[in-house]
Amino acid sequence: MQTQRCWQNPKPGDQIEIFRSGYQHWAIYVGNGYVVHLTSADGVTGSFSSIPLSADTKKAVVKKEKLSEVAGKDKWEVNNEKDRKYKVKPVDEIIRAANKCVGMEIDYNVVMMNCEHFATALRYGQPDSTQVCRIYSRFRSAVILKFFLNS
Repeated sequence: MQTQRCWQNPKPGDQIEIFRSGYQHWAIYVGNGYVVHLTSADGVTGSFSSIPLSADTKKAVVKKEKLSEVAGKDKWEVNNEKDRKYKVKPVDEIIRAANKCVGMEIDYNVVMMNCEHFATALRYGQPDSTQVCRIYSRFRSAVILKFFLNS
């Protein structure tokens, strides 16, 4: 299975954004080709284990897996763009916290605690999801537009 990727080489503590069909899956690179990420609690591993934004899943599990297996054939890249918004925690603290979470089952909520929230909480100590904000903004714009069109 060949992994699609950009020119970047991840460093421990980096956020990895994996481009799935219709959403992005997020993970924290912990070194030696491995990532820690939030995934389905159904025992599936690899690229099919990532929870899509539309999931009704209520529970998720933290796994440590090879980036190549998690990404599968999907493109991925290092995405630390929130470094401009938040202070980055020390790398050893990110890695220690990520590894400590492995195997934990946590409550999953597509709006309040998804894989992007999980990865940003590890890197910055602050859960944040750009894709949820983007969807909310589109929804809000559609509601406002509908209101004005019906007025």
